[in-house]
Amino acid sequence: MAPPKSAALSTAASLAASAVLIQTMASNLVPSRLQDYLSSSLASLLARLSSQLTVTIYELDGRINNLMYRAAEVYLADKLASSPSVRRIRVTKQEDDTDGVDAAIDRGEEVVDEFEGATFKWRLASKEIKPTARSKQATSLEANFFLLTFHKRHKDAALESYLPFVVRQSRAIKSRTRALKLYTNDQNRRWSPVGLRHPATFETLAMEEGMKREVMEDLARFVERKEYYRRVGKAWKRGYLLYGPPGTGKSSLVAAMANLLRFDVYDLELTEVRSNSALRSLLVGTANGSIIVVEDIDCSVELGTADGKRDSGKKSDTESESDKEKVTLSGLLNFVDGLWSSCGDERIIVFTTNHKDRLDPALLRPGRMDMHIHMSYCTPSGFRVLAANYHLIDDHRLFGEVDRLITEKNVTPARIAEELMKSDDAEVALQGLVTALNRMGTDM
Repeated sequence: MAPPKSAALSTAASLAASAVLIQTMASNLVPSRLQDYLSSSLASLLARLSSQLTVTIYELDGRINNLMYRAAEVYLADKLASSPSVRRIRVTKQEDDTDGVDAAIDRGEEVVDEFEGATFKWRLASKEIKPTARSKQATSLEANFFLLTFHKRHKDAALESYLPFVVRQSRAIKSRTRALKLYTNDQNRRWSPVGLRHPATFETLAMEEGMKREVMEDLARFVERKEYYRRVGKAWKRGYLLYGPPGTGKSSLVAAMANLLRFDVYDLELTEVRSNSALRSLLVGTANGSIIVVEDIDCSVELGTADGKRDSGKKSDTESESDKEKVTLSGLLNFVDGLWSSCGDERIIVFTTNHKDRLDPALLRPGRMDMHIHMSYCTPSGFRVLAANYHLIDDHRLFGEVDRLITEKNVTPARIAEELMKSDDAEVALQGLVTALNRMGTDM
């Protein structure tokens, strides 16, 4: 005969209370170190008995972005539509994005993937990292990581085939769907992104066709030469110096380069960088396949000499101590082509200046600035590009007059564009441009 229900409940409660009492006594009587050892040993025993193997993929490797984590993030976001088991999705959206949102799995969620007959389970997790006594860090940080679990017999397939497949797929997905980002730095050695939706392309640039073609060919050759750079023992990077008067399209050329290659842009504001060590931290925080831009290098920061000393003579103790917190020329050169420049692949470094003659020659030598691009005043061919952009015309009776005037005067593409935008009627706009050019001086 079965015992009464009340008696069964009483027995269960008694057993639960006994278990709690035993656990409390164990906690009080067994030293904490022994408890940790027993817990660790039990976990190790269970791991040995389990047929599953888990790979941990952290977001950061020290201070450097873990490319495998980034690849997994992109790959799994693309798998969400075919993963009905996912219950929580993390969604973000930049203000200047016109369509769509960025979706990703939330913490604790699991995505199951099949690859060549094997099952792989992904889960996003995180843990808190508390600052140590020796750390300069004041607050705790959160470390994100993926846990990839699969059967032990698929270990070789996972490491040799599956993970490389994830990397390849993530690259294809990014080139197909990702929105470009423009990153800016702050004084805390961090990059902040916004959407980069600059419409400039090489087709819309008012550059000489020969120079335009030369730059495009140089960029295409660069991105295809990964193995070449490894073979010759050089960091996979390329340096460009854009120089010329304001309004000649230096920023537009950077945007066209980013749109052509589908590279994010890191706008490095040197006046916000307090020291050489801060510059190094920012550098290692940039992703592969990116463009790092330092605009107006001749006036953006007061650089020291290549040996870190100042050129202006003796200074007070206070000034000398302050100088130690500034970026020096030697620090900048190490950023361009020293050991720290090799902490990443497929990077393009662009310096812009209105006055090339003011730059230290150490910045200009090959290997640092590989290609010098003169952004000149508008030419007849550049004007025709602008006329096609703004009024969709490739010929007009006033073209000859405009060609003569811009050949005689130094006028920037920006000034030409300003005049062309004043009317939607091509006849009116061109007549206004001729009138404005006749009134201009020789350097406008």
